[in-house]
Amino acid sequence: LLLAVSYELSEAELAALKFLSWEHVPRRRLEAARSPHDLFGALLEKGVLEAGNLAFLRELLYRIGRIDLLVALLGSSREQVERELRAPGGARVPPLRYLLFQLSEDVTEKELMSFKVLLVKELPKSKLTRETTMLDILTEMEKKGLLGKDNLSMLKSLCEKINISLWNRIEDGLNLFGQEEMLITEEERGSTGGSGGHLVSSVAPYLPGNFNDSSQLLEAYKMTSRPCGVCLILNNHNFAKAREGVLEHKHMKDRNGTDVDAAALRNVFSKLHFRVEEYRDLTAEEIRKTVNMFQSEDHKDKDCFVCCILSHGKKGIIYGVDGQEVPIRELTTSFTVQNCNSLAGKPKVFFIQACQGDSFHKGVTIETDSGEQDASVEQDARFQLDCIPAEADFLLGMATLQDYVSYRSPREGTWYIQALCRHLEYSCPRGEDVLTILTAVNEEVSRKSCERDAKKQMPQPSFTLRKRLIFPVN
Repeated sequence: LLLAVSYELSEAELAALKFLSWEHVPRRRLEAARSPHDLFGALLEKGVLEAGNLAFLRELLYRIGRIDLLVALLGSSREQVERELRAPGGARVPPLRYLLFQLSEDVTEKELMSFKVLLVKELPKSKLTRETTMLDILTEMEKKGLLGKDNLSMLKSLCEKINISLWNRIEDGLNLFGQEEMLITEEERGSTGGSGGHLVSSVAPYLPGNFNDSSQLLEAYKMTSRPCGVCLILNNHNFAKAREGVLEHKHMKDRNGTDVDAAALRNVFSKLHFRVEEYRDLTAEEIRKTVNMFQSEDHKDKDCFVCCILSHGKKGIIYGVDGQEVPIRELTTSFTVQNCNSLAGKPKVFFIQACQGDSFHKGVTIETDSGEQDASVEQDARFQLDCIPAEADFLLGMATLQDYVSYRSPREGTWYIQALCRHLEYSCPRGEDVLTILTAVNEEVSRKSCERDAKKQMPQPSFTLRKRLIFPVN
């Protein structure tokens, strides 16, 4: 069984497993492990793995997001592992180590290069090559005594210089559990006879994406069909027809940068096993016809429907490229049980990149996280509570609060859609549910400000979901 699991793991996943097993295997033995099977052999020797007890292996696969191996080879499930981790002593990977692992997953290539530059005097040059990963850096810092559960000052200093949000996520975890409570000390280990690095029984284990046990107990929507469902993208860019045909829209601009958003959505939802269908530059009537076409489609062998709308609008409507209005409510109601029975009991998700009025959201600038100088203000749709039907299983993610504008860069796309795609791509493999992800999107977008007058943006989801919505990667 261990050999079969070993064959399915990549070199990067081996590095992750070694990092997560730091407290359980001597350092030299970890360094000598050239394959997952070598690592599993070391864990067997230390008694961490044994015949009939593969709980630690299940935890490791869960931590690195290989739920497919849990199911196919170990006959387990995400829910079973989560129950095991909630039990006293069930989690063997210390929370701090998992937070550090998540840090390594968070960093971009540019941020990784910054870490290398700032550590050039602290670590050997041979350990700061082009091939060096963030896990390699964290491992070397630990070996050099520059990083540990009681020594986080250098890591904090580095994150503050590179991207403070990296440190904020670690700090949030430390504050939640209490740094003193997170790990059993060497003295406690000796007196209790317990193995190193597991949680004290009074502290709940760190489950990816959510610290709240109650949410983990909620049932999740079934998301096993392949494809999982349709992701419909309505992408309006060229509003020449509106400028020519409607006097009040003579100043309506083209939505430069929207194709960057559409590409990001196509990329992430393809990875999430959706069949992506994109329609560009639709008039109001063409929007209706397109939505009606997907409403009439048979979704009985699908588990979900996603619709992403990128267009101008105002006060609960979106505009076709001809300047004519389509109420958001009309589009969402097309997929109620009455109008689309094959989606009954299944999640219907709408992401709308839209302003919701023409007011500006001013805030106090805490840190520099500015929009570009050429950022455009979109006059898009205003969200109202009646934009979604009064029935279960709907989720509407809006770019900004009622009455306010949202921001779009002609080069980099919109704040909201780009943050949404980044968080989906990062968090879905870790088993986080969509509402948790949207909360993280809220946090990121709310930190941004347009340099002109420090104007802000705050996204807003509204939902009638009954279960956790988790988009599976595998």
